[in-house]
Amino acid sequence: MDRLLKIISQSIKAVRAFKLRTFFCLLSVALGIASITIIVASVEGAYKRAFEMVARFGPDSLLVFSGGEEARARGERQKTITFDDLEAVRQQFDSAYLAVPMFSASSINVSYMDKKYQTQVIGSTSDYTRAWTWPVIQGSDFTEEDTKGLANVGLIGQHLLNELFGDKDPVGKYVLVKGIPVQIVGVLSERGASISGSTLDNRIVMPITTVMRKIRNETKYISAFRIRFLDQENLYVHADRLREFLRQRHMIPDGEPDDFRIVSPKEIVKFLVSLTGSLVLFLGITGVISLAVAGFVLANLFLLSVKERTKEIGIRRATGAKKSDILIQFLGESVIITTSGGLLGFILGLLSSKLLVLIAQFPIHFSWKAFAIGLVLSWTVGIGFGLQPATRAANLKPIEAIRE
Repeated sequence: MDRLLKIISQSIKAVRAFKLRTFFCLLSVALGIASITIIVASVEGAYKRAFEMVARFGPDSLLVFSGGEEARARGERQKTITFDDLEAVRQQFDSAYLAVPMFSASSINVSYMDKKYQTQVIGSTSDYTRAWTWPVIQGSDFTEEDTKGLANVGLIGQHLLNELFGDKDPVGKYVLVKGIPVQIVGVLSERGASISGSTLDNRIVMPITTVMRKIRNETKYISAFRIRFLDQENLYVHADRLREFLRQRHMIPDGEPDDFRIVSPKEIVKFLVSLTGSLVLFLGITGVISLAVAGFVLANLFLLSVKERTKEIGIRRATGAKKSDILIQFLGESVIITTSGGLLGFILGLLSSKLLVLIAQFPIHFSWKAFAIGLVLSWTVGIGFGLQPATRAANLKPIEAIRE
């Protein structure tokens, strides 16, 4: 044990003595480990965000949008879903305990006194907050009578609340929505960002009849509807049945694309995983190249170091050092450098990830996995690329080494 501790002590002294070699090896390893660290953290962050989104979306829920994928890709807005479709779905699916219509109007000017802001106006029924598990934390929800009577009332989101009212209590006050006076009856809890990164709190939720007739002059078509099922385990069976049911109602021939879109929790996970994939590919290639370069730099610098220290190795062998002692010392130097590079790379990964979150709002989550994988890879580089120089040093014959 004492012998091993002495060898490790000599390795540390050698690392400190050869500063330039240590610097280049440490830096090259750190850059590779930083890339790998961000990859692991971004993958974990994406999955964590996906599960958060699924929980927020509702694992028992489906969202049906008007207009098909092809129309969406062309930038067209199709009106295909009606109130009659929604009523038919309610009657067809016995296990659906909520089916809530929605009508969306984007970029609507809203003002309060001298303050103006553009927001999204959502029209729905009194079940909207229940359907989205989005509680009213101040004031009260609007009622079914408000929907039937086309009442000018609304629930305000946190972002819009801060823009128009600041610290003031908005309940009971009137805002102008596209010139229409609307009384704020309640305040929605903070929701955060959507899957696309935009805030969900910049909105006013009003009775769907009010939005359709007074703001958009629409009486038949709705933008979407949200449906929740009692038997959550059969959600994707219901999704398939719902798709076939709507295709039959809309008389869509076989082979023709849907004129609607069904969004389920599965689509949220797919979206975030695909979003992560491009970053993982780029950083993965960068990280592997960086680690390979780091390994070659380390191997070459250590081979050079063996040549420079040939006399030192010969004297040590002549005074009783074994081959294994020399091998362990050089491997120890290599592992110490790469471990330090791994720790530095992890710190660089932390700092770089904060920049990534700030610029692209990308989900990053650091855990022990990122640290452990970075550390194991740094040891792998240290042992894998340090073995050849260490073996060459150990195989030097004492007399020839001293003579050189």
